[in-house]
Amino acid sequence: MSRFWSPVVAGLSPYVPGEQPKLRNLIKLNTNENPYGPSPKVLDAIRAACDDSLRLYPDPGADLLRQAIGKRYAVEPAQVFVGNGSDEVLALAFQALLNQSEPLRYPDITYSFYPVYCGLYGIRHQTVALTEDFRIDPADYLPTAGKGAGPIILPNPNAPTGRPLALDDIERIVAANPDVVVVVDEAYIDFGGESAVSLIARYDNLLVVQTLSKSRSLAGLRVGYAMGSKALIDGLDRVKNSFNSYPIDRLAAAGALAAIEDEAYFQQTCAAVVRTRDALTANLHALGFEVLPSAANFVFARHPARDAAQMAAALREEGIIVRHFRHARIDQFLRISVGTDAECDSLVHALKGIFA
Repeated sequence: MSRFWSPVVAGLSPYVPGEQPKLRNLIKLNTNENPYGPSPKVLDAIRAACDDSLRLYPDPGADLLRQAIGKRYAVEPAQVFVGNGSDEVLALAFQALLNQSEPLRYPDITYSFYPVYCGLYGIRHQTVALTEDFRIDPADYLPTAGKGAGPIILPNPNAPTGRPLALDDIERIVAANPDVVVVVDEAYIDFGGESAVSLIARYDNLLVVQTLSKSRSLAGLRVGYAMGSKALIDGLDRVKNSFNSYPIDRLAAAGALAAIEDEAYFQQTCAAVVRTRDALTANLHALGFEVLPSAANFVFARHPARDAAQMAAALREEGIIVRHFRHARIDQFLRISVGTDAECDSLVHALKGIFA
C-alpha cells in the first residue's frame, strides 16, 4: 500500500476481470466474449473513419449514434446516453442516480463490479439473497418485503447465473418503487431475455443499460449506452460533463453506429450463440452436470461429484479456460462462455477425458 494513496483508495477491493492469457491455441471460455467477429460493416465503417478527421475532437454528444439507438429501440435521442462501455455508464449511474440516503439494493450473487462502485463512491448498500435455486425473487424488492426503500440495480439476465427475469417481474419491481431509480443492467439481454426498454415510456424511474460488447461482438471497442427518461439521462450527462465531455472517440462512434444499423448480422450471430448454448447445455446434462437455465451467452454449471476448482484446473491443462468464482454459495459452479460449436465440442470432449 502506498503512503500517497487516499483513504478511499486504500480501502478499495478492486474488480478482478476475467483472465486474458497470452497463450497460443487456447480455447478461451472465461470472459463471455462473442465467438463471432463484428459485422463486416463495422470494420468498413472504422476503416472509412481512419482519415484526417482524427485530428479533431469527436462529437461530445455522439448525436448520430444516439439517434440510431433511439430509432432501434423506439425512444427519443434525448432518452439515450452513450459511454465508453457499459461499465462506465454504470459508474456514472452509481454517482448520479444510485447514491441516495437509503441503501442501494442488489442481489447477493451478481456482477461483482457493483460492490466495487459502492466502495469507490461511498454508497451504502444492502444485498438481497437469491433464492435457493439462484433466482431473483421480485417480492424481495417490494416495499412490503422489509428490504428498505433505496434504489435498485438488477442485471437481467443475472450474472454469473444467467437466469432471466420476466418482463412482468421487472415491471412489478419498477412500479412498486416509484420514488427511487431502478437500473436494469441488460448486458446479456439479446441472448434470450426480454428487454425492459418498452417500459421506459410508462416509468420515469427506470434506466436500462446495454452494451455492444456481447451481442454485437465489440468488446474491444468499449461502447455502452443507457436509455431512460430525459431527467435520468440529464443526470448522467451532468456527471459525465463534470470530468470528461467526450464520451467515445470517432472510430468507436463509427463502428458502433454500423453495428446498431446492421440488424441482420446481429440477429444471425445471436441465433447462432443460442443454438450452441442449447447444445452445450444438453451435453453437460448428459455428463451429469446441473446447469442453471440461461438466457445469456454463458452457462453456469456444477457437477455433484466433481470439485469445480479441480475441474477448472484440469481443463486449463487441456488448453481450455473457464471461469471459477471462489465465493460463498457458488464455489462449486463453473461459468462457461458459449464459444463456437467446435470450441464447445472440445470442452465436452475434454470433460469426458477428465471424468474417465
